[in-house]
Amino acid sequence: MKVILLQELKGKGGEGDVIDVADGFANNYLLTEGLAIKATKGNLKQLEQRKHNIAKREETRLEDAAKMKEALEKATVKVVAQVGDEGQLFGSVTTQMIADACKEQADIDVDKRRIELGKPIKTAGEHEVTVSIYRDIKGTIKVRVVGEGEEQAAPAEPEAAAEVAEAVEAAEAAEEVVEAAAETEAAE
Repeated sequence: MKVILLQELKGKGGEGDVIDVADGFANNYLLTEGLAIKATKGNLKQLEQRKHNIAKREETRLEDAAKMKEALEKATVKVVAQVGDEGQLFGSVTTQMIADACKEQADIDVDKRRIELGKPIKTAGEHEVTVSIYRDIKGTIKVRVVGEGEEQAAPAEPEAAAEVAEAVEAAEAAEEVVEAAAETEAAE
């Protein structure tokens, strides 16, 4: 049966695509869920008139997907889990935990079903996780898995710790210069 998709259907096509599917799939799922309509002459004629609007929405979706990919590439999220002595987790990091961390820490709304783990994350450390954003557009986010006791003990970025140390040293050096200048003024 030929149907016109009303929204993206993974593995089948996008909005406005005319596809041929099994009759049972069309009648029992696509048509009842409102994901598609039958490809009749009248519906095909309406589709031709709506092509311009569909193209605009598709362009907007692609722009949004590109922005989300850029945001994901820059982000690093921290997931807290129970870690044993050897760095092994008690259990594994789930897609729901990663989705929650993205929303909470990076303010990026990711559907847990779009997160592709490949194999489960069962060790502490930094891992790269792929997120299917829209059609062929995929982004990668860095997930840092830490133990429950380590979450506040370790600095977020090693470079940030080095910058803080440099700033403290510079402040101490400036303080010594000010003290030396005050002593020379007092001596005069």
